[in-house]
Amino acid sequence: MFGGVNPKQLQGLMKQLGMKQEEIEVERVVIEGKDKKIIIEPANVQKITMQGQTSWQITGEEREEGNDVEFSEDDISMIMEKTGKNREEVLSVLNETKDIADAIVKLS
Repeated sequence: MFGGVNPKQLQGLMKQLGMKQEEIEVERVVIEGKDKKIIIEPANVQKITMQGQTSWQITGEEREEGNDVEFSEDDISMIMEKTGKNREEVLSVLNETKDIADAIVKLS
């Protein structure tokens, strides 16, 4: 990034400027807009704090989705466990609500 500067020097410079950078472990990032979702997966997230302000840097592969939302098998299984409902009921409510928390509330 900064050709010729070793990482320790860069960290020292960042510290002098009051910058702190932290890598956040994530699998994917979902940005929800009014009419679409942007999913970045796999994702790499850096939290950067400087002079009391926090910024987020996200890199990875992007895909866009309309109103259709995909849920992982882990999400579906977790909802089934929490609500005691079968897979068909869970999928039906997920397709309606498009949200895990709303689906759990509705099924409980």
